[in-house]
Amino acid sequence: MADVKWIKIVTDIFDDQKIRFIETMPQGDTIIVIWFKLLCMCGKSNQGGYLMMTDKIAYTDEMLASVFNKDTKLVKLALSTFQNLDMIEIIDNKYYVLNWEKHQNIDKLKQIRENTRLRVAKHREKKKLDCNVTVTKQVTRSNTTDKEEDIDKEEDIDIKNKDIYIVEQKPDNIPYEDIVIYLNARCGTNYRYTTKKTKDLIKARFNEGFTVNDFKIVIDKKSNEWLNSDMAKYLRPETLFGNKFESYLNQKEKRTSKHMTGLEDVKVPF
Repeated sequence: MADVKWIKIVTDIFDDQKIRFIETMPQGDTIIVIWFKLLCMCGKSNQGGYLMMTDKIAYTDEMLASVFNKDTKLVKLALSTFQNLDMIEIIDNKYYVLNWEKHQNIDKLKQIRENTRLRVAKHREKKKLDCNVTVTKQVTRSNTTDKEEDIDKEEDIDIKNKDIYIVEQKPDNIPYEDIVIYLNARCGTNYRYTTKKTKDLIKARFNEGFTVNDFKIVIDKKSNEWLNSDMAKYLRPETLFGNKFESYLNQKEKRTSKHMTGLEDVKVPF
């Protein structure tokens, strides 16, 4: 497939909230350059937004670092930042630029857009089918009971589904995403704010009266203390946001030398 010789960049791109957040990060300018290079590579490979070296070989973190002539850790930090900001995602072990169409001339590349839509739809349908298979197996096991018990179970399921629906309609307004993005940017990690266990821990602390600023203080203190040491593996939601949260919040901060990633002055627009 021939490569695309251009990509569209809107003139107010630097007013975009995501780009402005990246600019506040240490090495933010370099990460933005990596973003534009990714867009150019997508146009060059012309695979509908997928980062592909050939029709069959997808770019890996190490391959991108080599092509960009950048440190692998920096490229991984950039890619994790783009994922957390919903700028890219991984589909079938391939990096895919979300909303790729807005960087293209839609009138001239309708076929690329349609192919991308079908590919993404197929991927999501596959996930949905996998979930349906699991549910079908569970229902099949329940069929060993008599008809009346089946009816009772179906009624219970209906009630549970209604309860779930009601809960989903009442957002708790807790900034899970902002907190986890700050953690990832500060510690060079790649945790997802949508993970149930992470959300439960954050919600539990909010229910105890802690604030977003308290989370930021804990992340700052423990990253200064543990980053680039054997304790770095504990810079994770499970440890930082668990039962010792208040203890971490009130501990006296230990001043250490700045760590490799240089994220001491990261600012997240809460």
